[in-house]
Amino acid sequence: MNKEFTVIIEQDEDGIYIASVPELEGCHTQAKTLDELKERADEAIDLYLEVELNLN
Repeated sequence: MNKEFTVIIEQDEDGIYIASVPELEGCHTQAKTLDELKERADEAIDLYLEVELNLN
C-alpha cells in the first residue's frame, strides 16, 4: 500500500535542508543537498511507519 505524505522543506542559516512530515509527529531529518534530503526523508518515513506498526 502506498501512502502520500506532505514533506515541508526549510533551509537553515547554514544552508542545511530540513524536512518535516506534519502527519507523522516527530518525523524530521536533515541533509546538505536536496537529493540527499529526499532519500533521508523517504527513509525517515519508512522507519517511522515500521516503528508504529510494531508498537500497535
